[in-house]
Amino acid sequence: MTDRGVDLSTLPKEVRDQLAELDLELSEGDITQKGYEKKRTKLLAPYIIQTPVAPPQNDAQPPAPSSSSHAPAPAPANSSRYRERRSRRTHRNGGTRDDRYRSDIHTEAVQAALAKNKEEKMALPMPTKRRSTYVQSPIETRTPPDSSSGSEDETSARRQSSAVAPQPQVHPNLQSSDYWMNRSAQGSSTSSSASSTMSHGEAKPQAQSQPQPQYKPQYQPLYQPHHQPQQQPQQQPHRQPQEQSRTAAVTDMLAHSRIAPSENSAPPPDVTAVAPPSRGPRVDLPSNAVVRGMSRGHSRSSMMETADGVPVSSRVSTKIQQLLNTLKRPKRPPLSEFFTDDSEEIVQVPQPDPNTPRPEGRQIIPVKGEPLGVVSNWPPALQAALARWGATQGKSPALTALDITGKPLYTLTYGKLWSRSVKLAYTLLNKLGTKNEQILKPGDKVALVYPNSDPGMFWVAFYGCLLAEVIPVPIEVPLSRKDAGISQVGFLLGSCGVGLALTSEICLKGLPKTPTGEILQFKGWPRMKWVITDSKYLTKPSKDWQPHIPTANTDPAYIEYKASKEGTVVGVAVSKVAMLTHCQALTQACNYCEGETLVNVLDFKKDMGLWHGVLTAVMNRIHTISVPYAVMKACPLSWVQRVHMNKARVALVKCRDLHWAMMAHRDQRDISLASLRMLIVADGANPWSVSSCDAFLNLFQSHGLKPEVICPCAASPEAMTVAIRRPGVPGAPLPARAILSMGGLSYGVIRVNTEDKNSALTVQDVGHVMPGALMCIVRPDGPPQLCKTDEIGEIIINSRAGGTMYYGLPGLTKNTFEVIPVNANGVPIGEIPFVRSGLLGFVGPGSLIFVVGKIEGLLMVSSRRHNADDLVATALAVEPVKTVYRGRIAVFSVTVFYDERVVIVAEQRPDASEEDSFQWMSRVLQAIDSIHQVGLYCLALVSANTLPKTPLGGIHISDTKQFFLDGNLHPCNILMCPHTCVTNLPKPRQKQPVGVGPASVMVGNLVAGKRIAQAVGRDLGMIEDQDLVRKHQYLTEALQWRAQTDSDHVLYVLLNAKGVTVGTATCVQLHKRAEKIAAALSEKSSINTGENVVLLYPPGIDLIAAFYGCLYAGCVPVNVRPPHPQNLAATLPTVRMIIDVSKAACILTTQNLMRILRSKEAAASVNIKTWPTIIDTDELPRRRPPQIYKPPTAEMIAYLDFSVSTTGMLTGVKISHAAVSALCRSIKLQCELYSSRQIAICLDPYCGLGFVLWCLASVYSGHQSILIPPFELESSVSLWLSTLSQYRIRDTFCSYSVMELCTKGLGTQTDLLKARGVNLSCVRSCVVIAEERPRLTLSQSFSKLFKDVGLSSRAVSTAFGSRVNLAICLQGTTGPDPCTVYVDIKSLRHDRVRLVERGAPQSLPLMESGKILPGVRVIIVNPETKGPLGDSHLGEVWVNSPHNASGYYTIYGEESLQADHFNTKLSFGDPHTLWARTGYLGFVKRTELLDASGDRHDALFVVGSLDEMLELRGLRYHPTDIETSVSRAHRSIAESAVFTWTNLLVVVSELCGSEQDALDLVPLITNVVLEEHHLIVGVVVIVDPGVIPINSRGEKQRMHLRDSFLADQLDPIYVAYNM
Repeated sequence: MTDRGVDLSTLPKEVRDQLAELDLELSEGDITQKGYEKKRTKLLAPYIIQTPVAPPQNDAQPPAPSSSSHAPAPAPANSSRYRERRSRRTHRNGGTRDDRYRSDIHTEAVQAALAKNKEEKMALPMPTKRRSTYVQSPIETRTPPDSSSGSEDETSARRQSSAVAPQPQVHPNLQSSDYWMNRSAQGSSTSSSASSTMSHGEAKPQAQSQPQPQYKPQYQPLYQPHHQPQQQPQQQPHRQPQEQSRTAAVTDMLAHSRIAPSENSAPPPDVTAVAPPSRGPRVDLPSNAVVRGMSRGHSRSSMMETADGVPVSSRVSTKIQQLLNTLKRPKRPPLSEFFTDDSEEIVQVPQPDPNTPRPEGRQIIPVKGEPLGVVSNWPPALQAALARWGATQGKSPALTALDITGKPLYTLTYGKLWSRSVKLAYTLLNKLGTKNEQILKPGDKVALVYPNSDPGMFWVAFYGCLLAEVIPVPIEVPLSRKDAGISQVGFLLGSCGVGLALTSEICLKGLPKTPTGEILQFKGWPRMKWVITDSKYLTKPSKDWQPHIPTANTDPAYIEYKASKEGTVVGVAVSKVAMLTHCQALTQACNYCEGETLVNVLDFKKDMGLWHGVLTAVMNRIHTISVPYAVMKACPLSWVQRVHMNKARVALVKCRDLHWAMMAHRDQRDISLASLRMLIVADGANPWSVSSCDAFLNLFQSHGLKPEVICPCAASPEAMTVAIRRPGVPGAPLPARAILSMGGLSYGVIRVNTEDKNSALTVQDVGHVMPGALMCIVRPDGPPQLCKTDEIGEIIINSRAGGTMYYGLPGLTKNTFEVIPVNANGVPIGEIPFVRSGLLGFVGPGSLIFVVGKIEGLLMVSSRRHNADDLVATALAVEPVKTVYRGRIAVFSVTVFYDERVVIVAEQRPDASEEDSFQWMSRVLQAIDSIHQVGLYCLALVSANTLPKTPLGGIHISDTKQFFLDGNLHPCNILMCPHTCVTNLPKPRQKQPVGVGPASVMVGNLVAGKRIAQAVGRDLGMIEDQDLVRKHQYLTEALQWRAQTDSDHVLYVLLNAKGVTVGTATCVQLHKRAEKIAAALSEKSSINTGENVVLLYPPGIDLIAAFYGCLYAGCVPVNVRPPHPQNLAATLPTVRMIIDVSKAACILTTQNLMRILRSKEAAASVNIKTWPTIIDTDELPRRRPPQIYKPPTAEMIAYLDFSVSTTGMLTGVKISHAAVSALCRSIKLQCELYSSRQIAICLDPYCGLGFVLWCLASVYSGHQSILIPPFELESSVSLWLSTLSQYRIRDTFCSYSVMELCTKGLGTQTDLLKARGVNLSCVRSCVVIAEERPRLTLSQSFSKLFKDVGLSSRAVSTAFGSRVNLAICLQGTTGPDPCTVYVDIKSLRHDRVRLVERGAPQSLPLMESGKILPGVRVIIVNPETKGPLGDSHLGEVWVNSPHNASGYYTIYGEESLQADHFNTKLSFGDPHTLWARTGYLGFVKRTELLDASGDRHDALFVVGSLDEMLELRGLRYHPTDIETSVSRAHRSIAESAVFTWTNLLVVVSELCGSEQDALDLVPLITNVVLEEHHLIVGVVVIVDPGVIPINSRGEKQRMHLRDSFLADQLDPIYVAYNM
């Protein structure tokens, strides 16, 4: 074998001998894996051949100890040497076994499953995280979490792992997003040989499981049909060893691909496409296959059903329906369509798999427990038993409590217990109030609040309540207002009517207090009175007072709390007779004798701890030794020592306690468990308890523990004890185990697992049904139909010894406590009601009960059942578990996109590195996929001690789930895998080829009664007076005319941030300033007529003067936004680019900007030596030009309009003199502008309609413009609104960024504005100038916010322009208000417009883009066929108007591009008109409103830009729709932007909260996009506020963002790659 470049056969003999010796040491367990590797590397170092091309080895990867590349399977267990060696090893590290979920078989299975995927080299890209985000505090200062599974034993860090799995390799470049994304799929190199070859440098899995007891028959159900072996559909007998999970195939493919930028590589995998939904025998891909997608579809019912079997589609809220019927508006589609669940048409429903296993047995027969024996001296009530022992056996010990070190603290005798309970009963009934008005009466409920360390006080309080006939409700001690589930406990107390709480003095002192010393009012709790029950505060009853002890009846004796899966806390009421009968049944089943000693480690307030350790113990005069949780944490072996010292006969434990005892057993040699006749394992119903029981027996058998004393049992709060294994006869064979197929279990079917032990579940029985009980198994969902014999179902019990109801919740009670099972035909099988136990299981041979899980832990994914505990076990079997705390893992499911999705959350150890965590997470994904055939949706690691805890240290699952859904989990690592588990996405749309001719479209439109979708503005009107024609032919002439006829009329007023006028320009002043500039230009000999001149000015009057100066001199002005002095590096290159592209002959600017252009700072980003001539216009001499230039024709270019589009394209368009005057005239007519009017403009004056309004309109129409530079609003937000109020402005123009600034900055200050006298009632129209879909939400927020200061709701409207025509729509002063329609967003993705009612699901509101300007014609055209479309069809907006731009300004004159955009003809219909293509999608809809001329009004709705659109899964998405959803996902998302990258959707979100929220956003963003847009997000990038670039119009520059992302310039807080 060649090992890392070493041929072992060529090594010297002594080296080979030393290596063999090392191998032996490792296999004997005499050396750790690390030591082995170190020594081996040292030995081989001189002989290693250096191969430069080898991929970097991960140093965690152990070399193979075997001498062949095919690692042999572990030796069979019957080889004696193997067994002996293994047992020796087990004893050597026997105390270090790791958990209740630990199963060696399972660990091996997981290692095997991972080994299948071993050829991948860790292909998941690691998320990138900014270093500062999580600074781990030093480990010493962190408290380890209060783990419920004893993970504190730090030996596990040093411990040799029980099976060494191949460590996947992470390529060093994985951090860079580029590396991951640029890799092309050059095919997978999966091993296709049937033998599972192990790659070099991997150790064979060292089997290290305990020898299983010899009696372990492969349990064959007796009731399976005899042809069963031939037909085991879910086993897939021909599964090849080399097959891999789909994830593996894809990650594998990613792993083996490298890319060289220069090569033409294959396209990257399209992870958005969905393969056919089958998961049959999986196959390897040929090395050249490109994976197009992955799917794991299992049969999923197409119709979701409610609990009572009503199909969801008929679930319409009657109230909503009534409300809608009253609003009789004209409706388009009938309303019923809207409120039904449209999952039918969206979700891809996989075909049922014909191989799905189905139950084949006969219907189950109810199982009867043995009769409940009648013993003559059984007491008539439990209190009577206490009275008897108190009187006759007063000295006999009842309870021993331990202190924190595990030493006995006090012993309560039966005499003391009786006398104190009587004292308390007397006090409760007679001393809590006035003589006439006692607070408590028999039948009232009281809360018992006692800590776990004080069982004595609890016993007295519990029995005191029973004697007083008040009903105790034991609850946990509240520690703070933020306890997990605290408000739910309040709900329980409220629903039970509890107003009084009993507690001890010490406990009361420890409760959280307000500053005044009163006990805190806990969230959701009723007002409570607190009563201290310590003896010194109790009153001794008078001689004649005796507690009333009636015979047990059906009144409630006590209420036990129970938290449900959803987190609600309910109270299970147990009647007096049920309490007594249950004690009798337990006494009979467990064979309790008087005077025995019992050690109880469980919580004595509820469940088994209460039933055995408090109630049955008193009935049988048992001495209970209570070991509190705190003692177990300090001294895990304390319960074993108690059993040894007190010769206890019975111990009551959980698997956790067995595990902890094994961890600590090294400290004790001389303990004996020989006295135990019964070791009751309370959570023995958990399938993963088998391994804990076996391991404990293995270890303690040498200490006298007998195998037959281990008694697992099954119980639930509602049914109480369901079944318990009776103590066995010494020497009798132990009961058989069931080895079940996990695949079968997921379909609810029992199948024996014989071949594929990787996915086997070994289950131990929990004994027989309780005495006096009757048991059935029914289907867990739908009506309670009896199961078949080979079917898993819910165990239901009929017994006198069970709960009677959920107190105060009759509806829930009926569904749980009064279940009548039905047969296959739905006919009830009898009259007697059963109680649902919440346990899933089946009846095995000999009527033994097997439990495989709980309803609470059931995850229904794609109509298959998975058990949360099973998934936890698989996760923990992934070595090494040094990343997370073993007992701190939560598994739950969340509903996303019509199915449940599995989420795992675990607490990460403080010392775990990013890479370790990520490796562990990615291997957990593989293991769960391999073993359970279910994809994980999300795997999150949170910091130690941050998950909400239950009182005894477990994880509060429902709170954790709520934190996850609310975005309050604050993970420190997260891995989302939506691509693998979301298999029900709709099929990608296949575009139909366009084969429809013009004629058929025309005829089709006419037959359908559709008019062609076009809209026309008013006529520009004939110009009557020849004088006016001359005057307005050119703007220069208009300005000269005004300077002569109305010289002192003020055209412009410029304001500063304080609202003070800093500049004005009358007609004559403007004319004179323009003349000065024209003179300066004509003096320069280098500047000729018709050359381009760049204007570089801040917003103001200088800019306007320079513009007219250029026109006077016959030059073509090019207006450019000046560079930002604080950010030259980013802004100056754009300036330079426009100057170069426009071939400008000179630059006109101010002194200030001239200095900047020539500064050293500028030299850093551009070459300042090559600027064209720069003219400073601040200090020009007063000269007049020789003559004022007049263009020969109006078609000459007046100016160039340069703008950067949202896609990052710099485009300049040519605007002719004719277009300028037509546009100005059009605006004058639309807005009714004339000399006596004033308008306010708060816009950037650099391009588009903003420039026209700022510089051109006033000179043409003669109105006064008040200019407010938008940057002034940064220092004075209210400037614009105060100006409107102060000058009583009727018409104002602004941009979205100004509107947003006011909304965010002044939203809370409307009262302040009112106090300052701001009144906007004068504003008639406030028009937003934009080149995008109207932002309806922002406009509405603005209107609503400033309604208080008089703004009319009708005032706000929008304009629409594009590059080819700067102003197409503008809401004028006359005409109907802008209207809003609601369209179906699903249809929009298919390029269709379907109008729906407001409030319909999946509806999108669109606002009209303003009225069409005079002289403008608009038509909607199919962008592919160039044919006209009908009314309400989505297409490209084409425009024809006298003010269309003349074309793109290009240096090389690419005429083809220009012709296509500016002079296009329709392919049919009207082939003569020339149209300009706007590049925007929209539709025209004829409305009910009338326009000025009395015709019906045609409204234009702009949907979005064609350039911006995302094509995903064959559908068209508009980024703004996805961004709106994302911004709603969490309060910390300030702004977001989306773009695509090789078929992956990338979402960038700005985080405005703290950085610890960053990772919370990843699942929320993924969820919302999946739910609302049916898309899987590929990459989520969380960045700081202000990172998303926005242009002057307030539009997001998504392509700039995309370039920065790919160039890795965003400095993101976190980048998550969703797999």
